[in-house]
Amino acid sequence: MSKPYSRLDINNAAVLLVDHQAGLLSLVRDFDPDRFRNNVLAVADLAAYFQLPTILTTSFEEGPNGPLIPELKEKFPEAPYIARPGQINAWDNPDFVAAVKATGRRQLIIAGVVTEVCVAFPALSAIEEGFEVFAVTDASGTFNEVVRDAAWNRIAAAGVQMMTWFAVACELHRDWRRDVEGLATLLSNHIPDYRNLMTSYAATKGAIPSGKPAA
Repeated sequence: MSKPYSRLDINNAAVLLVDHQAGLLSLVRDFDPDRFRNNVLAVADLAAYFQLPTILTTSFEEGPNGPLIPELKEKFPEAPYIARPGQINAWDNPDFVAAVKATGRRQLIIAGVVTEVCVAFPALSAIEEGFEVFAVTDASGTFNEVVRDAAWNRIAAAGVQMMTWFAVACELHRDWRRDVEGLATLLSNHIPDYRNLMTSYAATKGAIPSGKPAA
């Protein structure tokens, strides 16, 4: 049975960035490393651009998982930062859950490493507690495509909506007239082909994006 279309709402969404840690990123093989990092930073940029509450969390930093990638700390210096001492499922950490609930948002946009654990476990836990969950597929990575597909199938069957970061940005934005240059800059900063598109547009409209990172 099909489900009703539930749109992301800029006033009801929060972003959860789970375990994008230096050690864990070395395990990601279902995406090219540079492209994957670009996608993760695109999610960070859209979270900042749309001013969405954002929560950062890591697992067992002192072990081989390593520290959070520095770009995320720099992007969100004031965001809740939950360094979990051992819990594999972020939802098992009471500080993380408290930070999520403190946002007052019921739509959770989640990305993480690795997909079948760091994304799937908290996504399933949040679904069980009545949240709407949107997994950012191209900013979540794992060992290979077989593992990834199994994880996607599992969480989709539970009601998690699967989206790319580009789709998340567009669904939140809703209407180009809201801010043409702002959205175009966000997209152009992470999609070279989109910058070409905007360069062509600028030839007649003078609307080339600045190229500066999204605020």
